Amino acid sequence: MPLLVLVRHGQSTWNLENRFTGETDVPLTELGREEARAAGAKLKTIPFAHGFTSELQRAIDTLRLILEEAVQTQLPVTRNRALNERNYGQLQGLNKHDVAETYGDGQVAVWRRSYSVRPPGGESLADTAARVIPYYRSAIEPLLRDGKNILVVAHGNSLRALMMYLEHIGETAIADVDLPTGIPRRYVLDNQLQIENAGYL
Repeated sequence: MPLLVLVRHGQSTWNLENRFTGETDVPLTELGREEARAAGAKLKTIPFAHGFTSELQRAIDTLRLILEEAVQTQLPVTRNRALNERNYGQLQGLNKHDVAETYGDGQVAVWRRSYSVRPPGGESLADTAARVIPYYRSAIEPLLRDGKNILVVAHGNSLRALMMYLEHIGETAIADVDLPTGIPRRYVLDNQLQIENAGYL
């Protein structure tokens, strides 16, 4: 049975500073690098056939550190913008606390957690899903159908969109789903790519 492992990148500098990051290409912190190495140690025993990541450095570096720690640096890796974090538009770079003081906690919660509401000038989770899921179906599912183990390192919202598809999570329930940084989520799939078992490592 194939395995699919999803990992949200380690802590970034703007995670640490509590800023809306979106598609801004910020680096990992030292803690983020440690989280990536810890994830790699957990994944050492899984023989992956292919890795996928976004075009943003924090995800690329997380994957690289995972593979170094897991001693799988020869793994073929594909980068694609479809896996990038959602674009937060005019909120990108702003401190979340400051935005909440201006617009209220409720509005910020809607912008961050709802499925269909876009932040000003940005993408909703629905918009993100509209690029993530077709890419998953076309690029990743065929490898899983061949019985290959796949590692995807991406971002909180691009992976939440993928989790909705994999786990059949509804538009309301997804508001309560949050992926921790650097903690692998493993899916054991059957031959029809239905989930036999899922959990964090």
